[in-house]
Order: sequence, then C-alpha cells, then structure tokens
Amino acid sequence: MLLYNSAVSGNCYKVRLLAAQLGVRLELHELSVVDRSDRPEVIGDLNPALRVPTLVLDDGRGLPESNAILWYLGDGSDYVPTDRYERAQVLQWQFFEQYQHEPAIAVARFLLAYSGEAEKHAERIEREVRNGYAVLDIMERYLENRAFFVGERYSIADITLYAYTHVAHEGGFDLGGYPAISAWLDRVAARPGHVTIDA
Repeated sequence: MLLYNSAVSGNCYKVRLLAAQLGVRLELHELSVVDRSDRPEVIGDLNPALRVPTLVLDDGRGLPESNAILWYLGDGSDYVPTDRYERAQVLQWQFFEQYQHEPAIAVARFLLAYSGEAEKHAERIEREVRNGYAVLDIMERYLENRAFFVGERYSIADITLYAYTHVAHEGGFDLGGYPAISAWLDRVAARPGHVTIDA
C-alpha cells in the first residue's frame, strides 16, 4: 500500500504508527504541509479534499482521512474493540480529536513551528493555545483513573489522541501540569512496535 504522507503531520503519523504495530509495510510518498500546489495533480483523483494522509490500497482505491484509515487497517486486530459500546467509544474519542483537539493543538503547532509565519498569526496561536488547554483538561480528568481511553486497553483511540498530544510542546503547550496525560504518553510510547514521529 502507498501512503501519501507528510513527515511532520500528526494525522499521517497515526497511520504510520498503527501500520508499524501491525507489521504492515507502507510505501511513503512525501508531500509538503506548506506548499500544496501539486496536490490536485498528485492526489486529486484519490482524495477530493486534497489532504494527507491518503492511503492507496493495492487495488488502486484511495482512502483519505486519518481516522478512517485507522479503522481500515486496524479492524479485526487487537487495536479495535469487538464490543459494540467500546467501538462507539473509539469513535467518540476520534470525533473529539477531530472536532476539538486537532483544531486547537495541531493548528497552534503548525502555525508556531511549521508555517514560517508565527508572528503574523500570534493572535490566533494564543486563541488556539487557550482552546488546547481546555482540551487537555478534559483528557487529564478522564485519564486520572484510567490507563487508556477505551476499555482499559490500548486501541486506535489512543493512537488518535497520542499523535498531536505528544508533540503539543511544539505548539507552545506545557504538559508539566498534566501528570495523568504524561503517564499515558509514556504507556503509549512503551507499546510493542512503537515508532517515533521522526522515524
């Protein structure tokens, strides 16, 4: 399978991390997160939204959206629950990630560390950092008495939230006041087959 990828993207990292843990080999085709001028020609027929990651299956079909790709790769494995309620909980956390977590933490990180225009976006960065801390507060409360997000077992819900949380410092976030999140990050990083975002 081919993955249209960006090395610094947390959404792409989710896919690479799960693939590594499943032993699935991916051919990577690197695209820039800043210069998107070539995307219509490269992935336009595979992903109308022109975003990475986009997975190309062996039969040539395209599958965009990181969390959809996690379900495709992970379904039937230990990383996706079989219980109906727990599967819905995975989706709950993935919707939370895309609706609240990623728009704050990932956007602040991109603007501050990768856009090359941090000063121009100072006001928005400040707003997203504020929103991001509210998200981290939710995660901290939830993890205070839990090892993982769903069913006390590592799942694609954890991969989904780990991707941008573990690099939140690049967006100006200080995780020093979040001991439950920090312990969870350590547990995720200790899982068999774990690879780092820059691997």
